[in-house]
Amino acid sequence: MRVPAIAFEGVTKRFGQGKAILEELSVAIQPGEFVSVVGPSGCGKSTLLRLVSGLSPASSGTVEVDGMTPTAAREITSFIFQDPTLLPWRTVRANVALGLELEGVARERREKTVEDLLTLVGLEHVAGSYPRQLSGGMKMRASIARALASKPRILLLDEPFAALDEMTRDRMNEELIRLYQQHGWTVLFVTHSVAEAVFLSTRILVLAPHPGRLAHDIAVELPYPRTAETRGSEEFDALVARVSRTLREVHSV
Repeated sequence: MRVPAIAFEGVTKRFGQGKAILEELSVAIQPGEFVSVVGPSGCGKSTLLRLVSGLSPASSGTVEVDGMTPTAAREITSFIFQDPTLLPWRTVRANVALGLELEGVARERREKTVEDLLTLVGLEHVAGSYPRQLSGGMKMRASIARALASKPRILLLDEPFAALDEMTRDRMNEELIRLYQQHGWTVLFVTHSVAEAVFLSTRILVLAPHPGRLAHDIAVELPYPRTAETRGSEEFDALVARVSRTLREVHSV
């Protein structure tokens, strides 16, 4: 039997003596799945990512990443935040290289890896630029390239495209799909956009609030590769309507 890439078993999370943010959550994500998490504000979506990354421990229950504790699995996991968090005094190239420098990777190998990553995300032409000279989409591409430098098997993304305009967001979604297909990662993606979740995912987890719990687990069977034409299909519209309806239901409970 395959070991899940990410497994929550009876997970409850509370901060201090306060109310539970997540309660009795049990779900397994298989290697290679792209799973988006949607739900009302305060239902624990971002907390879910923090548990997987090892940034925050579960109050009870277990979280496993590739059969390991989240802390032990950090070498195979990368976290991409909504804010690109690029260092303003470092060029794009130097920002992408940061993790490799901290790991002590030899200069020649580091430079080759960084150049390959910049080509992968389409930023080789701005490698010597600083973050202040980049558009929002370029900054996020640089952040993704930096996250990929460690060659992760699992990507955690917390609303990475929320601050972008709609056209740029759509392009970044298409770029992420291309990279996902190329590398075969397991992805756990938090978003407030139902259309984004449907476009990207193989599964969508809908969380209900107060406390956060799994309300629906919806399969997305749209074929890959997904393109701009996918968004205009009847199947896409039907899935967006279905997920939106489930969100309204959990809001009203």
